[in-house]
Amino acid sequence: MTENVEQTYLTTTIFSFSISVWANVEVNMEDRVEVFRGETAHITCLFTSSDGVGGMVIQWFYVKPPGEKQKIYYQDTTMKVVDQGTQFTKRMSVNGTGATGEIVLTISDVQPVDELEFICLIKGLTDGTGEGRTKLKVFETPEHPTIEGVQTGISVNEDSPSKIGICEVKNGFPRPNITWYRNNTPLRADQDVVKVVPSITTESTKLVSVRSELSMKVTKEDKDNLFYCEITYFVPGGTKMTETNRINITVYYPSTAVSVWVESPKGKIKEGDSIEIRCEGNGNMPSSIFKISEKDGDSVEGNTLVRHNVTRLQSGVYECTSTDTDTFDEISGNTTVFVNYLDPAVVMPKDTVVVAQGEDLTATCNALSSLQTRTAWIKNGVEISVGHSLILKDNTFETAGTYMCVVTVPEIEGMETNGTLTVYVQGPPDILELDNTEIDASYDETVILSCNVRGFPAPSIVWTTSDGKNLETTSQMKTEEGVRSVVSVTVTTDIIAFCNASNEFGTDAVAFNITAIIHTTTPATTTTISSATGGRGFIIAVIIICMLLLAILGSVLYFLYKKGKICGRSGKQDLTKEKSSKDNIVVEMKSDNTEEAVLLGVNGEKQLPNDQ
Repeated sequence: MTENVEQTYLTTTIFSFSISVWANVEVNMEDRVEVFRGETAHITCLFTSSDGVGGMVIQWFYVKPPGEKQKIYYQDTTMKVVDQGTQFTKRMSVNGTGATGEIVLTISDVQPVDELEFICLIKGLTDGTGEGRTKLKVFETPEHPTIEGVQTGISVNEDSPSKIGICEVKNGFPRPNITWYRNNTPLRADQDVVKVVPSITTESTKLVSVRSELSMKVTKEDKDNLFYCEITYFVPGGTKMTETNRINITVYYPSTAVSVWVESPKGKIKEGDSIEIRCEGNGNMPSSIFKISEKDGDSVEGNTLVRHNVTRLQSGVYECTSTDTDTFDEISGNTTVFVNYLDPAVVMPKDTVVVAQGEDLTATCNALSSLQTRTAWIKNGVEISVGHSLILKDNTFETAGTYMCVVTVPEIEGMETNGTLTVYVQGPPDILELDNTEIDASYDETVILSCNVRGFPAPSIVWTTSDGKNLETTSQMKTEEGVRSVVSVTVTTDIIAFCNASNEFGTDAVAFNITAIIHTTTPATTTTISSATGGRGFIIAVIIICMLLLAILGSVLYFLYKKGKICGRSGKQDLTKEKSSKDNIVVEMKSDNTEEAVLLGVNGEKQLPNDQ
C-alpha cells in the first residue's frame, strides 16, 4: 500500500495573537521552528504591552500529551528560575531580560522526543496576560534504503500474489515513506494483483524504521522488468527523495514454442559423422521435461541427442516434445536431418585390363552421391585427367601402370572415395637402357648385374655367359612394368654375361663385357652394375688412363732395348741369382699400339717367353 506523503512544511512565519482585554499585552511567536536532530533550537518570543515592557513576568511551558502544560522556566524583575526535573532542565537557557520586548528559549542537542509545542506566557504590571505558541519540529535523515529480492523463481501459474521483495529504510524522523516502482511506474495496491504490506518500528529515541513487502502476480513480461523503491523523507523546509538499486526477479513461464536444431557438426552432415541434436523451449518452467524422438520411434529423455557414426538411414525428422508436469500441457517442435553419402567408386573395366600395343582404351569411374562430385584420374601421384572417363590412345609400355580414380565432394571436406585400374600392355620384352655395359673389375671381385625388362606377359629372364654357361639368378621380382632380375658374377677372367628376356611376343638381350684386372695389393671388391643405375664411370676412366700410361712406358723400354741402350742385351739375364721368389712378380701389360707382349722382370729387363 502506498504511504501517504506529508505535506511540505512552510517556513513562512505565522504569528498568533493573544490580547488581554484589560492589560493590552501582545505576544508574537513563529508558528514552528525546524531543526535537525542534534542541533540547537532557538524559539523567539516577541511581546508588547500598553503599560510598557518593563517589570513583566515571563514563563515558558511545553505541552505534554494529551495537552497538559509543564512549566520549565520563570522570570520576573527579581529572579530567573529553571524548573528542575524536566527533560529540558540541563539543555535549555533563556536569553533576554524582557526590557526589549524579546526573549529567546534555546534548547541544545534537540532530539525527536523534543518535538513538542512550547508556550511563552507574559504577564503585565496590571495583571494583563499574553500568550504565544511555537511547535518545535525535529528531523533526522534516514540511512540509505536497502532492497532484497526473492532468490527463488516465481511461476506465472500461481493463483495468488507472490512475494517479490522487501524494501527497508532505517532511523529516520519523521517517518519516511516507501513507494514501489516497476520500471519507472509506481505500483498501486490491488488486492488481487499487487499487495504492499508496510511495517513500522519506532526506537526508544523515537527514530522510525519502515519496512515494506511487495507481493504480486507475475506475468512473462516481468522477467525483464526492474523493481525498486523510492524513499521520501522530510527535512527542514521541505522533502527529499532517494532510491534503492534495481532488482530483477526470475519468472517461470511455460513454453509456447519448441526449437530443434543440429548443434554439431555445423554445415552439411556426411556418413561417419557424429551428430548432436538439441532442443529448447521459449519458456523456462522447471517442471518442463523434454523428449527427443527419432523417425523410427526411439526417443531420449532430455534436450540433447547424440548419435555417432551416422549413416544415410538416420536421415529424417527429429521431434522434441516439452511437457509441463504441473499442467501436463505438451508442445512440440521438429527438425529434418539429412545425412549425405558417397558410395564406393566403381571402375570399369574392373581391377586390371590387358591391351595390345597401339590399341586404345577407355575406362570409366563412377560413385553414387547425394551431392555434386568431382572425379580425377591419378598416376604416380600426378593428376592426368579429370572426369568420369579415362581415354588412353595408342597404348605403349609408357602408358602401362596403375591408375587411381579419386571421387570427391567439393562441398564437404574429407568426403572422398577411390578405385584403381591396372593397365598391362602386351608386347615383346624391352630391356631398359643400361648406363654401362663395359665393366672393369679386379680379380676375384664380385660384380652384381641387374636387368630391368618391360613387357607383358612378364618376360622370362635367363643369364648366360659367352662360353655357354648359365648363371644362377640371385633375385628376381615382378615390377609394374615387367621383371627385374639380378645376378652375381665373381671375376676370375674376362667374361661376357648375357641377360636374355623372352615371352610369347618376342625376345630381347643385352651383353655385359667384364674385363678382369689383376692388382698386386688391392683386395677383392664387389662391383654392382644395373640397367637402372649409373656405372662406375669415373673409376673405370682412371683405370684406363693408368693402363695407357703403362703401355707407353713399356713401348719406350722396348725401343731402348732394341737400340742397345739398355745393358745386358747380348745375353740372358741370370735369373737364378739369390732372389726370393716374391721378387719374380710379372705384370702383363697390353697396349692398343703394340701387338707384342713384353714381359719385364723386377729389374726392368725384357724377357723372352722361353726365358721365363
